[in-house]
Amino acid sequence: MNFELSTTDASAVTLQKCDALLVLINSTFKASSGALSTLVAKAQKAGDLSEKPGSLLDIYRPVGLECKRLVLVQLGQAQPNDVRKAVSNAIGLIKVSQPKDLVVFFEQTPESGALRATMLTLADASYSYITTKTKPEARSIRHVNLAMPNSAALASPFKRFVATVLGIELAKEWGNRPANHASPSLFAQAACKLAKFARIKCQVLDAKALHKLGMGAFLAVAQGSAEPLQFIVLRYNGSTKTQPPVVLVGKGITFDSGGISLKPAAEMDEMKFDMCGAASVLGVFRALAELQPAINVVGLIPACENLPGSRAVKPGDVVTSMSGQTIEILNTDAEGRLVLCDALTYAERFKPCAVVDIATLTGACVIALGAVRSGLFCNDPHLSAALQAAGDSSQDPCWLMPLDDDYAEGLKTNFADVANVAGRPAGAISAAKFLQRFASTYAWAHLDIAGTAWKSGTAKGATGRPVGLLLDYLLDATKPAKVL
Repeated sequence: MNFELSTTDASAVTLQKCDALLVLINSTFKASSGALSTLVAKAQKAGDLSEKPGSLLDIYRPVGLECKRLVLVQLGQAQPNDVRKAVSNAIGLIKVSQPKDLVVFFEQTPESGALRATMLTLADASYSYITTKTKPEARSIRHVNLAMPNSAALASPFKRFVATVLGIELAKEWGNRPANHASPSLFAQAACKLAKFARIKCQVLDAKALHKLGMGAFLAVAQGSAEPLQFIVLRYNGSTKTQPPVVLVGKGITFDSGGISLKPAAEMDEMKFDMCGAASVLGVFRALAELQPAINVVGLIPACENLPGSRAVKPGDVVTSMSGQTIEILNTDAEGRLVLCDALTYAERFKPCAVVDIATLTGACVIALGAVRSGLFCNDPHLSAALQAAGDSSQDPCWLMPLDDDYAEGLKTNFADVANVAGRPAGAISAAKFLQRFASTYAWAHLDIAGTAWKSGTAKGATGRPVGLLLDYLLDATKPAKVL
């Protein structure tokens, strides 16, 4: 989808030829001269367009306008939630006619948050997965002109939002792919393709290299699958070598059967989404490639499958992590923390200013927070505050969870330094406490996105979260953080 930002008024927009013109109207609308303003005023007076956010009035071939279809869209007070609802309703209405060229006219120049909500919703509501379909219904909308009375102040945020959409859609693509079309090797190839962009480099380490590094936990998870594991190292070098990077670590389990601790068959197909943390790292790097900010970022992706093959790790096995700590694997379905712990140890070599891991880690986080907020666990107050602020600004919110030491009691075992699971209570927290053991030398945060990374049911598909949160954090909280 190609977005354009332009300055125009209500009179000029009526002369623009397009398949559909969406006119976004605030609750503070006041009628003025001109055909469009008069039409809106008459529609409101007649009760054909209510002031309730999301209300629509659809007009085919409106007299005096060049558009094929006019949709008046009520935003209410234009809060992001209202904007999302209204724009989603409008796209749902017009999508059946497969418009290609769309003009979205803001009757009043919006706040940046409303513009972000509009662009993200337009992209999401018109998105169509087509990779493995023989007769795909591809996205029809090719071009969107975002028109308003004065766009100058929104030029910089607009560029960020375009990059965010690009990143989210790359994350969606790889999250949605079936596991046989998104193997660790294919995922590594996708990461390497990002190296065609300026300032991005990619390196992929194989099992032999990981044996030398001592990544026994990661290797243990992968040994039940015939698919070779891949350890992907992405680097975006936008600043001097002396600037410490932020390291993003994405869980890349391209399919999770649970291993020997086999999952129930129902909805197991959704375990292709277990690499959405890794997909979000790819998405962030795609956005960085677009914006070229003056920062340094490293992306680490441990990618493998978790299957119950004849060589699969067994409950009760003890493995040695790269950190030297031994781990008793009481449940092979708690594999994400095993691949992440070795990646967190590997992150130390970059002398990072912060490390953020992103993982579809626990069903317990879904129970705690549902699909609204990602779970945030953090050992540094400045980092947690920055991530929460980024979640709010990006409309991709998270919620700070506790990390009291008492939550780690259940991870004690008689047979290793630590067990990979505790009891069912506070499962998301005990998982974070496990990871914290391997992140003691730097500022670290863990985002549990098990509830936010994908949707189930008729809307089944990856969401691309938390690309927006991570990008806002990198651009706003790191120093220097200026878009070139």
